[in-house]
Amino acid sequence: MNYKYKLVAAAVAVVTLAGCSDGADRRRQANQDFNYLETTPLETWTIPAGAQPSQNTEYAIPAQSYSGGVGPAVDIRPPQQVLALIPGARSVKDDEGVTLLLATPEELNRVWRLVQDLIVTQNIGVRAQTANAIETDWVTWNNADEDGEIGSRYLIEKGSDSGRNTFNITLVDWREGGQSVPVTLDNKERYSILMTNLVTAKYDEQVREQARLRAQELVKQIPISMGQDRSGLPVIIARAPYDVFWERLPSLLDQFGFTVEGRNRSQGIVEVKYKPMDDEFWQEIGTKPLQFDSRAYTIQLGDLGNRTSLNVTNSDGKPVTEEALNSLAPVLSAVIERSNQQ
Repeated sequence: MNYKYKLVAAAVAVVTLAGCSDGADRRRQANQDFNYLETTPLETWTIPAGAQPSQNTEYAIPAQSYSGGVGPAVDIRPPQQVLALIPGARSVKDDEGVTLLLATPEELNRVWRLVQDLIVTQNIGVRAQTANAIETDWVTWNNADEDGEIGSRYLIEKGSDSGRNTFNITLVDWREGGQSVPVTLDNKERYSILMTNLVTAKYDEQVREQARLRAQELVKQIPISMGQDRSGLPVIIARAPYDVFWERLPSLLDQFGFTVEGRNRSQGIVEVKYKPMDDEFWQEIGTKPLQFDSRAYTIQLGDLGNRTSLNVTNSDGKPVTEEALNSLAPVLSAVIERSNQQ
């Protein structure tokens, strides 16, 4: 049985960005005319009788045959780039496809198991399979910058030799509109990278999910206290690693009136809006109400190794008062404790 893996370009983050022009051809072609294709061929220069020819070779074009598309056949789309989502991995692109160089054999085996699971869960057909190679059946793509439905088949291989742990994806067959056509170098590069990026994106998704689950377990043991930063200003200290507290904090904030509006992990920023809770809630968790107004705030997290600092600024960029910050620490502790009992 032949299966098709329907991949809608707009639904995944690893596809080529399309332009705003209407029509797939306008996204691939230069937005100009191609009158230069009608240029009259150059003629041999006839030297007048008695003239002495003078030649400067500085701008001479070598006499040779050049291959490649011209006019509407020139693809102006930006090239695909392999997403660096696997820590320690390095990518190599060549005429055959894409190769990922993994740091350890264990990492290679993890990626290989991921590919096998992806093939099963997405109903991708397999034509041939060995311990180190998989040849897929047709994978179907519906991309906005293509004229119609695209089909491709892949050879996926892994190898571990002389300290090199390699994972390779090569496009081996191509069809357009249901008709098989020769594989071009451009298509081989673009769609080999696209398939590689789907694998790396799935890897990243798994890592994040594992971190989330680990955070749920570790958050049960997070003491909260007040402390000081290097400038002597008050901060809240959560005795948990940054990665753990970062994953868990949004669900904690949601329990006592904060709505997360945006997050930036690399900068440690959580943008929130606060709406005060009623008296019944504060009686239930056994703390005094927060000394926060109903407005927008920015929570700044800091990585302190096995601890995480937390500070809060208002929408004007000014730190909240020490009283407000002091009121937040016991509420965080109470909410964490209540989560442990659920």
